[in-house]
Amino acid sequence: MVPGQHDEFLAFAHELADLARRITLHYFRHPLGIKHKADNTPVTVADRTTEQLLRDKIDEHYPQHGIIGEEQGSKASQGAYEWIVDPIDGTKNFISGYPLYGTLICLLENGQPIVSLIDIPAQDERFFATVDMPTYYRKGKEERVVGTAQRYDLSEALLFSTDYTMFQAREHRQVKTLRESVGMVRYNGDCYLYAMLACGWIDLVLEADLKIYDFLPLMLIVTQAGGVISDWQGRPLTKQSSGQVLASANNTLHAAALAKIH
Repeated sequence: MVPGQHDEFLAFAHELADLARRITLHYFRHPLGIKHKADNTPVTVADRTTEQLLRDKIDEHYPQHGIIGEEQGSKASQGAYEWIVDPIDGTKNFISGYPLYGTLICLLENGQPIVSLIDIPAQDERFFATVDMPTYYRKGKEERVVGTAQRYDLSEALLFSTDYTMFQAREHRQVKTLRESVGMVRYNGDCYLYAMLACGWIDLVLEADLKIYDFLPLMLIVTQAGGVISDWQGRPLTKQSSGQVLASANNTLHAAALAKIH
């Protein structure tokens, strides 16, 4: 890694997010042609158009870097670096005109996130971090470092998941056990949940059936704010992870939550 290159890559991630924001807001709350992919999840012209333009911009600036995208698959890297782009995380929210959809951008070095960014265009909110700087929150002209909540009692914790239907039948017992052990349970949010956790607004996120473009971009946002994120067995998330994700405000809550879902 060349000194100062994280700053260069982060600046480029902001450029990508700015581009994605302009495009997705152009389509947001307007009639869309909705199709369904092989897994029956929805996709729109906004998803495909945005991802293509992001990929084109990456190819222009860093032609040797790999790209992993939700809509168009992977382009192999000619070195250590791979960009992950998820143009619209929360497509169902986007289609519904609900403002909690986001754009995820992440740079991997040898498979590990070194730059991460979550942009929430309709809220004018952005969250970003690198491996050598804390998590920042930006809204309009305001920008500040954020940190996770200092709540340690599982019975008082605020637990969020995007949707109960993401859990398979074999996972219901574990989910039920954790739900019954916390102070409050709420649903909906997609990537915004992890930003909320990083800001100290909620304490736990439990999810399943996520893809690598869903969870790898979230890792630094959580950990650089003081949080913990792993799979349901407490193992670090990697490109080979199954998609079961637990994120917590601190080690104490994480250990307590893991004990409930084992």
